[in-house]
Amino acid sequence: MTKDKGQMAKTNDKGQITKAIEVVKRKLPEVAYKLNEPMRNHTSFKIGGAVRVMYFPESASQLTELCDILGENRITQQNLGNGSNILASDDELDLVAINTSGLSGIELVNTDDTDSQGYGEIAVEAGVLLSKLAVFACECGLTGLEFAHGIPGTVGGAVMMNAGAYDGEMKDVVSSTTAYSMKHGKYSLTAADHEFSYRHSCFSDTNDTVISTKIRLPKGDKKSIQAKMDELGARRREKQPLDLPSGGSTFKRPKDGYAAALIEQAGLKGYTIGGAQVSEKHAGFVVNRGDATFADVMAVIEHVQGVVLERFGVQLEPEIKIVE
Repeated sequence: MTKDKGQMAKTNDKGQITKAIEVVKRKLPEVAYKLNEPMRNHTSFKIGGAVRVMYFPESASQLTELCDILGENRITQQNLGNGSNILASDDELDLVAINTSGLSGIELVNTDDTDSQGYGEIAVEAGVLLSKLAVFACECGLTGLEFAHGIPGTVGGAVMMNAGAYDGEMKDVVSSTTAYSMKHGKYSLTAADHEFSYRHSCFSDTNDTVISTKIRLPKGDKKSIQAKMDELGARRREKQPLDLPSGGSTFKRPKDGYAAALIEQAGLKGYTIGGAQVSEKHAGFVVNRGDATFADVMAVIEHVQGVVLERFGVQLEPEIKIVE
């Protein structure tokens, strides 16, 4: 379907938010929420100030009804899964956040496990971790998701940004998605409708919410699938700074070359401001050494961008999502 591009989550009027909170309490008393909830508790960077309210729907119907109410009250929400690529400001944020981690449904939807062409299809809700989905696919004897096993995000976020690693991307496996927009309500997308490209989809510049998606995968050998996941997991542990909080890869891959290589060649590995540092293990990651602030991380990012642009003429674009 064709739909207008919307706005990313942004600061809302305080009065609007207060009104919306009361409406949600009245109409959806079963939906859990926390007032003045710190984003740092829900992001892998362990950074971020409090949002006005964070909702925790536990089903697609709850999520849809919640989005309906927020839309009627002209509230642009901040969608949040595992928070694995979000850098949030330390300031108090006049935002309504929806944490989709409670949407955990996952099932093999083909009655005979595979269709006539030797494929299987998995229906999965937005809050399911990619690691869990990859293990489920392996257990079903379906291959093609091994690349996703070590990505720390959820399915919803992965679809929105076309997450990928080790030569695999969500665009290779997604067959359809159900989502919600303020303008159109609940709608469905075919594979082509997603407009997937590198770390981008039709959702990237909108405030739409992914509800669920379907993954289509070919049959494979379970032992071989597990062996591939184990191999990629070992490579991650060897090369990436998994022992420190971060938002994953900080920068998108430039047109020519790799961000990490350019940063290392610029002599910036280990560069530190406050508690934020260009990882000494992998220059493509900015990590939180324990007490990093939003300002620390942003200062490191901006310094790296400036030096790489001056040295190599390459403008690095953040892969992480900045919320302020």
